[in-house]
Amino acid sequence: MEGREGNNSAAARPRYTLQPCRFLNEDILFCIDVDPESLVEMKVTGPNGRPVTRLDSIKQAILLFVNSKLSINSDHRFAFLALGKSTYWLRKEFSSEVDSAVAALRGIKVDSSSGHADLTQLFRVANHEAKKSRAQSRILRVVLLYCRSSVAPHHQWPVNQKLFTLDVMYLHDKPGPDNCPQKVYDALVDALEHVSEYEGYIFESGQGLTRVLFRHMCVLLSHPQQRCVQDDIDLPKSLTKKSPTPDSVPPEENVPAPAGQ
Repeated sequence: MEGREGNNSAAARPRYTLQPCRFLNEDILFCIDVDPESLVEMKVTGPNGRPVTRLDSIKQAILLFVNSKLSINSDHRFAFLALGKSTYWLRKEFSSEVDSAVAALRGIKVDSSSGHADLTQLFRVANHEAKKSRAQSRILRVVLLYCRSSVAPHHQWPVNQKLFTLDVMYLHDKPGPDNCPQKVYDALVDALEHVSEYEGYIFESGQGLTRVLFRHMCVLLSHPQQRCVQDDIDLPKSLTKKSPTPDSVPPEENVPAPAGQ
């Protein structure tokens, strides 16, 4: 693709070319935190007033993601891990079937013994799976959903091994004497930048609102090979900023309704 050039300035302007690039189908590996903090209640209720926990909301957000991603491209595939005291499989086989995702999410159990959060095993698994994905002309992405407000994750991973992209969704309590979500967030950013092949995104929320979680998960639908840097993201747009003020409405459109209506 080349930019247009005028006859008089053709020699002065540099030629612009866009190199062809193939966007590869994704293998997306969800890693869900099953620490007891995943049972913290959100600020919404379910049917019959039943409390909705972070884990409930995460399951809903993942199913929203899977259905939306498959509507974009039915060749994307998904597998599932859990992060407790260690990392373990919920569904090892990558699949494009929604029913497979539903079954994996139903099998999640909270790990009451979890304490520290070592991401090294997660990265080992992801690195192994990324090699298998590359052999099939695919790319691997890990989406970590983390819920611990006072336990910063750590890892031991070489900086020169970047075979997959890491996204993070961090749900936490508000800062207080017993937690340090900023320290945890900084550790998650460090992990993301340390391992990601393409631009990884990290979002956080301490508001306990499911709509915030869903909104962030929708942004994560973006393909890693097509992303801008996170600082340049300018969506979703605020509807309040788009609503015209009464003063901005043209006079001919600001006509009162007839009295009979």
